[in-house]
Amino acid sequence: MGWNLSELIAKHDVPGAQVAVLADGEVRDEAAGVLSLRTRVEVTGDSVFKIGSITKVWTATLVQQLVDDGVLDLDRALRDYIPGFRLSDPAATESLTARHLLTHTGGIDGNHFTDTGRNDDAIERFVATLADAEHPFPPGTVFSYSNSGFAVLGRLVEVLRGKPFHDVLRERLVAPLGLRTVATDAEEAILHRAAVGHVEAGGELVPTTTWAVSYFAAASGSYLAISARELVEFVRLHLTDRRLAVLREPQLDSVPDFGGGILGWGLGWMLHRDGVVGHTGVSKGQKAFLRVAPSAGVAVAVLTNSTRGEPLAHEVLSAVLGDLAGVETTPPPVPPANPAPIDADRMCGTYRTTLYDTTLTTDGDRAFLVQRPRNDLARSFLGRSEDRFEVVRLDDSAIITAEPRAGAHQVLSLVGSDGHGRARFLHNGAAAHRVT
Repeated sequence: MGWNLSELIAKHDVPGAQVAVLADGEVRDEAAGVLSLRTRVEVTGDSVFKIGSITKVWTATLVQQLVDDGVLDLDRALRDYIPGFRLSDPAATESLTARHLLTHTGGIDGNHFTDTGRNDDAIERFVATLADAEHPFPPGTVFSYSNSGFAVLGRLVEVLRGKPFHDVLRERLVAPLGLRTVATDAEEAILHRAAVGHVEAGGELVPTTTWAVSYFAAASGSYLAISARELVEFVRLHLTDRRLAVLREPQLDSVPDFGGGILGWGLGWMLHRDGVVGHTGVSKGQKAFLRVAPSAGVAVAVLTNSTRGEPLAHEVLSAVLGDLAGVETTPPPVPPANPAPIDADRMCGTYRTTLYDTTLTTDGDRAFLVQRPRNDLARSFLGRSEDRFEVVRLDDSAIITAEPRAGAHQVLSLVGSDGHGRARFLHNGAAAHRVT
């Protein structure tokens, strides 16, 4: 397929990977490496990798099916569909819609991690906890990527179909498409050749010790695992079913730069240059990448079991989309050779989410981000009292980490205005609002 996957995983220090390409109606795939550095079991074409937030496209598909069946209006308040639905902000409760959640403009903080178990009522119980959770932004006012918002969409699917989310997923998508390498939870995953995620520890890659968070996050991207070949078979549905084309229509014409070349948002889909759509997924040491050029009928999926998977994926995506769709892929961001100084007056300050306070500060001619947990849960995630790392100015509205983090340089945008000439948000996909 124009590259040697075994050479790529060695080059980028990735334990294992799968690639699948849909073009001219045919699927070609390749696998290389091992599922785990501990077991050394070989990756094959029917192995399953976790696809993280690519699951959101599946959830959006289930939501659109509800629209097509005439049982859901995307612009009608969710409280009309979900019995007892309530947020901490009464006005948000009255106005929040499925369209808000599909476009990450619902104002629900991105990551609530209330453990509600792994039973069939986990999503229902989680959504109930949002009644007491902070609601930072009014619906429809701020783009802020929200896993919690997609959990609410999962509950919407459950209510309107009368079944647990994973049962609806299988009944409405997995079974009709004839997919065989699909796992909707850990118990199903062990029935397949399942990839294990790998994270950096002491400069080395080591297998993760957990599969996923609580089942409440199933609709946003915690559990679903699949082979690359069958992931592009799912995409084939989107290229052949005209009713699903509406999901690719632009809903947001622009979003803050947080790397990855994302220019806007559809209903579930990320929008890239030249009409390409896609999504990226990160889940417990696994990174997954999906890009689709609908006009050319081309789709490519790259699944890796490492936090270092992004450079490998870029090489593959660039080659496939360039050769088969004539599309140039945005390269991973890197710091400029001679960065301009940080605009301290506008950029520096402390920005807050539910879990963390993040402070951008300068020390001489260097700039640093200092992340401090706000609660015990955040402290357990961070594993220390604070995380401090150097950043440099990328352009007039963005900074970038001086060194790679989780395998790639991270971009954060400083956007909006607080009325005093200072940025209102520190944005890495999810918006942290200024507090000082």
